[in-house]
Amino acid sequence: MDSNPSSAETAQGSIYVSSAVTNAAKILVVGHFAVGKTTLIGSLSEITPLRTEEKMTQASVHVDDLRGVTGKTTTTVALDFGRLTLSEDLVLYLFGTPGQQRFMQLWEDMARGALGALLLVDPARLEETFPVIDLVEGYGLEYAIAVNTFDSSATYSEAEVREALDLLPDTPVVYCDARDQRSSAEALIALVRHLLERAA
Repeated sequence: MDSNPSSAETAQGSIYVSSAVTNAAKILVVGHFAVGKTTLIGSLSEITPLRTEEKMTQASVHVDDLRGVTGKTTTTVALDFGRLTLSEDLVLYLFGTPGQQRFMQLWEDMARGALGALLLVDPARLEETFPVIDLVEGYGLEYAIAVNTFDSSATYSEAEVREALDLLPDTPVVYCDARDQRSSAEALIALVRHLLERAA
């Protein structure tokens, strides 16, 4: 097999989907700016994720709100993309949406065909989640809330998160660390269970 960078094998796995795969599912990973969407997809994807990150410049200083965010130097300007093979014949495609309002026009195409959305939340910036919930509900997507606790000193109980975000009783709320594969997988599993229950 070719060993140069154009090889079909990456550090994380084959870039090609197995010929045995006959079914594919699409899930969106959504949330406000700097909540950890890129990180979560990176922790789950079996291939090197496609990222459309660009360095943040002075031009974004008065546009992107960095209050409560530390160490962020890049931002997603289109999408993140990852892949996860669930069985011999089923593959899951993860699409991460950009978090800033100025990129929301991309959502229409990305939401088309999606089974649901995993909505990441920073407990220190809960108020920034409302516009994202509006978009997800506006596109008719089922969703689960994943409270990303990896870099926040704010802690809230599930009941407090539900009340703050005015969630329906059957909307799943889970806690995760987007950097951790197992933790991210558990959040994704909570969404899939919810989707299966809604489809039953």
